[in-house]
Amino acid sequence: MPQPRPEVLLVDDDEVGLLTTAIALRERGFAITEATRGEQALEILREHKPDLVVLDAQMPGLDGFETCERIRAMPGFERLPIVMLTGLDDEASIKHAFDVHATDFYTKDKDRALNWSLLARRLEYVLRAARTTVELGRSREKLARAQQLARMGSFEWRQGVGLTLSREAFEVLRFDGPMPTLRHLLHRIPKAQRLASIRLLRDRVAQRRALDLDLTLDGGNLVVHVAGKVGEDEHKRFVGYDGFLQDITDRHRAQSQSRYHAAFDMLTELPNRREFIRRANLALDASRRHELRHKVALLQIDLDRFKQINDTLGHQIGDDVLREVATRLRGCIRYHADIDDSALEAAGPRAHRDLETVGRVGGDEFVVLLPEVTDPADAERVAQRIVVALREPMRLAGGHERAVTGSVGVAIFPDDGETVQELHRNADLAMYEAKKERDSSMVYGPGLLKRPMLEAALPGAADRGELELHYQPQVDVASGRLVGVEALMRWRFDGRLVMPGDFIPLAEESGDIYEMSRWALREAAAQALQWQNEFGFDGTIAVNLPPKLFLRSELIDLIDQLTTEAGHRRLLSLEITETSLMRDVVGVGPALRRLHQLGVDVSIDDFGTGYSSLSHLSGLHCAELKIDRSFVAKLGIEPTAVHIVRTIIALARHLSLRVIAEGVETERQVELLHGLECTRMQGYHIGRPVPAAQFEHWFATMRLPGLPPGTGDLAPRAPAAGGH
Repeated sequence: MPQPRPEVLLVDDDEVGLLTTAIALRERGFAITEATRGEQALEILREHKPDLVVLDAQMPGLDGFETCERIRAMPGFERLPIVMLTGLDDEASIKHAFDVHATDFYTKDKDRALNWSLLARRLEYVLRAARTTVELGRSREKLARAQQLARMGSFEWRQGVGLTLSREAFEVLRFDGPMPTLRHLLHRIPKAQRLASIRLLRDRVAQRRALDLDLTLDGGNLVVHVAGKVGEDEHKRFVGYDGFLQDITDRHRAQSQSRYHAAFDMLTELPNRREFIRRANLALDASRRHELRHKVALLQIDLDRFKQINDTLGHQIGDDVLREVATRLRGCIRYHADIDDSALEAAGPRAHRDLETVGRVGGDEFVVLLPEVTDPADAERVAQRIVVALREPMRLAGGHERAVTGSVGVAIFPDDGETVQELHRNADLAMYEAKKERDSSMVYGPGLLKRPMLEAALPGAADRGELELHYQPQVDVASGRLVGVEALMRWRFDGRLVMPGDFIPLAEESGDIYEMSRWALREAAAQALQWQNEFGFDGTIAVNLPPKLFLRSELIDLIDQLTTEAGHRRLLSLEITETSLMRDVVGVGPALRRLHQLGVDVSIDDFGTGYSSLSHLSGLHCAELKIDRSFVAKLGIEPTAVHIVRTIIALARHLSLRVIAEGVETERQVELLHGLECTRMQGYHIGRPVPAAQFEHWFATMRLPGLPPGTGDLAPRAPAAGGH
């Protein structure tokens, strides 16, 4: 289908020039309407709007400049393309043409006729540009309508200049005043969230990262999503942000409601089990990030004789009791109902305190999370506060009054467990112990595991495949090398992991320790051989043995056999605590000599806690002293700890023994030990005890955290002989 010819209104008082120009333009595809005066042109335009107007600048009456100005004043003609034809090529005339809002101008040759082809091309260009402008305007209008429907608006923020908002952004922000400043907008964030939001924004700007965050304004009545990309100048220097704002209040409310139903118990409006575990994990992560400078407590609460209330008064009264208990528990702590993870991350080093909460995890079972305690006494005080609060009689519907007591169990991270599951299990054990007396509390201790049950199940644990070895690295931070590994026994019993302190004393009393130690030696030797063959590991795996096992020659024979079967490779080393050794130096001495002859190193564990004398140590065939963790923990806190550690190191050097520090948990301890020239270390800061598969991954990929300046990085390399 042929395109319609562009309609042009041609205005010129020179009738000959008008005629020749009209003919030339018609021949080149234009539909021409002619006018000889400005007034006539205005009359025509009131009846019909062409695609373009060509005005001669110099005409009697209304000249081209004034005619152009009047056309522009007519409604709907603001963007009509107007080209001025002028024989005046001075700068003042050209400026005058643009001052009256002409679209373009064309200078006539005074001596010759117009260049018709050039004029036609000029008019075609002006028409194309006009169509593009119209289409752009329509696109902008469509975009504005779309942004209004999506409740979006654009913004620009320039460093040193400030904030500029589009009209749509004003609507999003529900703002009808002058252009606001960024400070003004930030003051609309609720005070409780303002500091965290400002920190988050400052971090993004400092790191030159894109913006992608939600801001809550006006007390929660408006939630705005902010997305922006980094703006740069021609030299790739940061200048600010360009982006958009979107009103997501309705969506945020719907999502919040959905999250609330998924995370909270509808009866008590407390966090449910899943939400409580999520917050507890955040609290444990915060404690680890702070290098265990504070502990975390988990309290398990169970109502005494609650079933009797349900059975005698009905479930409706039972529900009333649970709601009242929830209210009283909230009053015992600094309860925080809603936690924003992103705000928590940006809120600073003490933000974990906002994780303090109480949850309902079962029928009449409640849990309390204390994300920062300095010692178990802090948690015990809260537990007692809860016991007292629950003891007060409750006035219930129907005139009923009941005194509902509770039993509380307490477990502390990391002392009583390293995971939320372990803490929950041990708090549960303590709670059941407290339930024996009712209306009381109990802090978890290893003795709370039911001794008869463990004693009955311990025999044959190795044969049933219930024992595991977890491996903890020993490194030389000066060279960045792995110099050894300690094997730590665990017992997987009844679906849970029992720690050594809960079953090793029982095994020693019952005699099961002998078979368990044989299993540990075989398992550690096999693991060392595998790692030597597959990963180039040529250190030894240390196994801690009780002193009476050093008196059994068949155990030494087993070590000899394992060494021989491996081609006399160094696979194992042994550890014995200083206190145990000093109890029977004479009895253990021959075994130490024979182990020395076999090339098996023996380390004195927990050194500094016993009563070793120089004469005793010089006569023993030991290779290493392990500085007890209690001294390491006090480094940088108690001045005497430095003197004790320095003395142990000097003693080890005098006896030509290696020395290693255990229980290293902070970067500061690493620095202090390194300064004392003790570079062999073991502890959570280096690596936690983990199963073999996880240790292999650590060995292959990990680097030592927090090494002092000038020390090496960890790599899977063979250990150097000697050193401290």
